[in-house]
Amino acid sequence: MGTERRKGPLLLIAGGITAVLAAFLVIRQVEDRQTSLKPKGQRSLEDVLRYAKPRAEAAFPQLESLTDGRPLALLAFKDAQVLEVWKSTSRGWSHVRDYPFAGYSGRLGPKLREGDGQIPEGIYRVELLNPNSSYHLSMKIDYPNAFDLQRAAEDGRRDPGSDIYIHGDTRSVGCIPLGDAAIEELFYLVAANGEGNTEVVIAPSDLRRRPAELPRGSAPWVAELYGSIAAKLQSFQPADSRTTHP
Repeated sequence: MGTERRKGPLLLIAGGITAVLAAFLVIRQVEDRQTSLKPKGQRSLEDVLRYAKPRAEAAFPQLESLTDGRPLALLAFKDAQVLEVWKSTSRGWSHVRDYPFAGYSGRLGPKLREGDGQIPEGIYRVELLNPNSSYHLSMKIDYPNAFDLQRAAEDGRRDPGSDIYIHGDTRSVGCIPLGDAAIEELFYLVAANGEGNTEVVIAPSDLRRRPAELPRGSAPWVAELYGSIAAKLQSFQPADSRTTHP
């Protein structure tokens, strides 16, 4: 009788431990589903935002104010291979952070045709977010824009190219790769702030600091393009005189 009485509490304790372990495993499975990224081809935008949010929160301490719907600007400088992130505030444009390119193709000068490997130069917008990119995640810019198409028509160029992205990975053919970790942060920021609220300025060099050098043999319209880019960049203070977003 004494032995049987002792077995009762032990069985109850063992059963309780088993139940706790089972509950823990269920919670872990749910957490894993929430924090792991689905395979390419199966992801929704919501899946990516849920996955990338912790990384974005760590990268951007003021994430709430950075995703309030006011415009963002991405400034890409080809010679320095760096992308600057800026946020519009009540005090004007405020610098957020910089990302180095993780790869590069082409040379200085605008993109002219499909297959030339050139990163475009001009003033663009993010027009599409791709959660199932072959390059982890990607953001499509609206190249060729009206200016690009008009200049191509004047030059007799029938195919100025298309499908230009800011993306993850380190490979690039005419796009801007930032690496997987960086694109997760930036993808979240752009998506959470509103897909249509991000301007992209791609310049051959930092035209805030010095005039552009025209590529040898460039068409007359390239000077006009560089003048437009330089004027747009005047709203963004260079590193030695700017205030970074808190």
